[in-house]
Amino acid sequence: MTIAKERVNERWNELADIKDELAVRDWFPGTSGNLSIKVSDDPLTFLVTASGKDKRKRTGEDFLLVGADGRPVEDTALKPSAETVLHQRIYERTDAGCSLHVHTVDNNVISDLYAGQGFVTFRGQELIKAFNIWEEDGEITVPIVENHADLKRLGDAVAEQIAPGVYGVLILNHGITVWGRNGFEAKKHLEAFEFLFSYTLKKRLYKL
Repeated sequence: MTIAKERVNERWNELADIKDELAVRDWFPGTSGNLSIKVSDDPLTFLVTASGKDKRKRTGEDFLLVGADGRPVEDTALKPSAETVLHQRIYERTDAGCSLHVHTVDNNVISDLYAGQGFVTFRGQELIKAFNIWEEDGEITVPIVENHADLKRLGDAVAEQIAPGVYGVLILNHGITVWGRNGFEAKKHLEAFEFLFSYTLKKRLYKL
C-alpha cells in the first residue's frame, strides 16, 4: 500500500494540533481518550493515537497509520488504541474525516443521568448552531449506549446509533465519540457538546 508521505504528514500535524488543544483543556486524564483522522478513502487509511501515550506531550510516536481493519499498514512497535474500532466504524458508516473520543467528568455524568432513556436532547441553546441547526426551536439529540467491555460489541453499538443529524454518541460512564467532515468540524462538534453538557449540569445544580 502506497500512501503519499506528504498527505500523511499533513494529516499528522493537523491531528497533533487538535490533540494539543484538547490536552490544554485536560480532556485526556490518565492517558484516556483517542483521536483519528482519515488519510485516504480508497483504500481506507487513517491515523489513530498510539496506545498508552501521555497526550499532554507531543512526540513522533503519538499516532500510527492503520487500514480498514484497524491494523497498522507498516511494521511498527506501536499499538493502535484499543478503541480504534470506534473510529473504524464511524469511517465505514459516515463521510467523516476526523473522529475524537474523550472522557470528561461532564460527559460521564450526563451519560449516567440520562442512561435510562438512552439519549439526551438539547434545545434552546445558541451552541446548537455548531451543528448547522439554525431553526429557532432547533434541537439535537445524543444517543447513549452501554459501555460494553467487548470492544467489537461496543463499536457495533455506536455504529447502530449513526444516523442523519447524529454527530456524536455517549458511552455510559466512558466518554463521548464525535465526528466531523474534517478536523476543524469534529473539534467544533466536541466543544459544542461539552458546553451543552456543562450548561445542563449547572442548570440542574442550581435548579434553574
